[in-house]
Amino acid sequence: MTFRLSTLALSVLTALSVACVAHAAEAPDVADPQKRDNMTTLSGVQVEANVAPPTAAYAGGQVARGGRFGVLGNQDAMNVPFAITSYTDTLIRNQQARSLGDVVSNDPAVRVGNGYGNFSQVFTIRGFQIYSDDIAFDGLYGLLPRQLLAPELVSRVEVFKGASAFLNGITPSGSGIGGNINIAPKRAEDAPITRIGLDWGSDSQVGGSVDVGRRFGANKEYGIRVNAVHRDGGTAVDGEQRRVTAASVAFDYRGENLRITTDVGYQKQVITGGRAVVYPGAITRVPRAPSAKTNYAQPWSNSSLEDTFGVVRAEYDFAPWLTGYVAAGAHHGNEFGDYVSPTLANVAGAATEYRFTVPYIADTATGEAGFNARFDTGEVTHRVNVGFSALTFRKKAAYAGSAFGAIETNIYAPTYVPAPGFIYDIGPIADPGVTGRTQLRSLAVSDTLGFMGDMLEVTLGARRQKLHVLGYDYGSPGAKNSEYEQYATTPVIGVNYRFAEQWSVYANHIEALTQGGEAPLTFNSLPVTNAGQVFAPYKSKQNEVGVKWDAGSFGSSLALFQIKQPSAYVDATTNTYVVAGEQRNRGVEWSFFGQPVESVRLLGGVNYVRPEQVKTQAGLTDGKDAIGVPRFQANAGVEWDVPHTPDITLSARAVRTGKQYLDNANDLKVPAWTTYDIGARTTAHLEGVPVTFRLTVQNVTNKGYWASANGGYLTQGQPRTFYVSASFDL
Repeated sequence: MTFRLSTLALSVLTALSVACVAHAAEAPDVADPQKRDNMTTLSGVQVEANVAPPTAAYAGGQVARGGRFGVLGNQDAMNVPFAITSYTDTLIRNQQARSLGDVVSNDPAVRVGNGYGNFSQVFTIRGFQIYSDDIAFDGLYGLLPRQLLAPELVSRVEVFKGASAFLNGITPSGSGIGGNINIAPKRAEDAPITRIGLDWGSDSQVGGSVDVGRRFGANKEYGIRVNAVHRDGGTAVDGEQRRVTAASVAFDYRGENLRITTDVGYQKQVITGGRAVVYPGAITRVPRAPSAKTNYAQPWSNSSLEDTFGVVRAEYDFAPWLTGYVAAGAHHGNEFGDYVSPTLANVAGAATEYRFTVPYIADTATGEAGFNARFDTGEVTHRVNVGFSALTFRKKAAYAGSAFGAIETNIYAPTYVPAPGFIYDIGPIADPGVTGRTQLRSLAVSDTLGFMGDMLEVTLGARRQKLHVLGYDYGSPGAKNSEYEQYATTPVIGVNYRFAEQWSVYANHIEALTQGGEAPLTFNSLPVTNAGQVFAPYKSKQNEVGVKWDAGSFGSSLALFQIKQPSAYVDATTNTYVVAGEQRNRGVEWSFFGQPVESVRLLGGVNYVRPEQVKTQAGLTDGKDAIGVPRFQANAGVEWDVPHTPDITLSARAVRTGKQYLDNANDLKVPAWTTYDIGARTTAHLEGVPVTFRLTVQNVTNKGYWASANGGYLTQGQPRTFYVSASFDL
């Protein structure tokens, strides 16, 4: 594959070559603490052999100081021109999170819905969707389970806000325009860990977990961490059953110049009678949400999700100023779903359903390699990153279904019937064939230039990307019916100025990539003039400015951003398929975190975004809000260690989401909603063993509400749910 590098990329490569020659005679002084602290590698381990945790926990322990910024590596959030929030294992355990959605719901910029017709979680960041397919694991896409992930396997959930095609490359499914999520795996810590947990959740979920970590060797250079969880039973939704079994093993070696990490995971989730999404159908207004526990899915609907994944990463310090890295990973997923979702017929809740059955098998191989270098040219410091990434994905799928409208029901008073028979079976479902292949390749080059003792840093870079997607007929295995192959270059410009110890201001321009469209054959029964034309990848462009404040134990950030996402349609006047539409999200984002006073921890913020449709077809919906994007979102969470008590902590959280629309014309309005969660925990000693008891109540008022309209369908929020657990630290 040939990459045409931009002038910027060529100049950076030239600078690296010159620096290598210069430093053959004289290496930089890495003993300088300021220079050493700024060194970066993709695994987050600094160049020196004395390894530190990738991202240290901030005061209060709920979030980390920074996280992974793609090819730029792990960084302190105060030192980069981007916004990120990294939620810790401590927060995950204390809130008794049962899904990734439970974790990211702490973020005012993020909201969660369900996938189209299945039980996957879809996340909205800054008003744009990111599919669960596109969540990264240790910096690599395509490795994690496609629909749901057990939080017990997670050390950090890192939520990056904004476009990131340069930092991380294009996502396999093409989402992530408004942000990305990266999962950091657990690693063995210096102190031994032996933690056993028992838990119960309403109505009859019972589970147990194990977390064991040890380091070995004369200098504790070898580490192993083992996690496992099993949970089964009914949820707070009537008739819904969920079972999860998951395990992971992490091995790492940290030598003087060589570092190796290996992560292997397995997960199986089985959902029976899972509550489905609701399609709008022919309605003139959005009906009220049913009671919180009502289940309008059929009892025979189910989904089985089984995944195996692993990744190996290695780093080597060729010199004090130069580190090379390489990583490779693979994932195999096997899913089978028997789905049913109601389509509304009127605002009284009458609906029809049909059976839709889908087997889905996915195989992914992915990897990356590159170099990180640090050197000086006079008074200017440089952190240069050169990285290559590749991903190959293959899916097998088929589908079968009953007649449309085979089941008549009502979302307020559901009707349950036996599973109807199939009237079509395309694939077939017993032996699905290959229906798609995706190949992604990219080369990224960047230089972060430091001025004024690195108080002012400017990041310049570009990533050249290749996207190759092939589609095959469901009914004729091996018969190619589509092919998309395009190249694109995505730049980044970022400036971060730390004008005081506690303050920094930043600005960035960065882009996201999604697959371009293909002109259809006909429109309104007439031939499209450019039928079959394949368009280059769509570039969504973000401009952002912000300020960050870190008082040591309490921090806050404020950002203003604009993201423009292009879209295509057929011009009704010329009957030509054109890329002329646009969604423009302009917003302001404020977050706070930390421990402002002893015994009190705060976490929350406010997000306001205007998701405006512009340049729409014939101007019909210009100025209207985009589907499923609330203008206002706010979170407020607090923990309080009760004084003069034997280690009792109380917690509370409020989540507010403004109104949103279910259609482009903004005729179907989904009401705003607010939920409240409370919790308590205490630690006691049973025969010398520390035991932490936790109680969490989600949606205390048992409010029935539509949580999301994103995607053009309705996802109902969860009912009041109780969680109780005991964690033994042996």
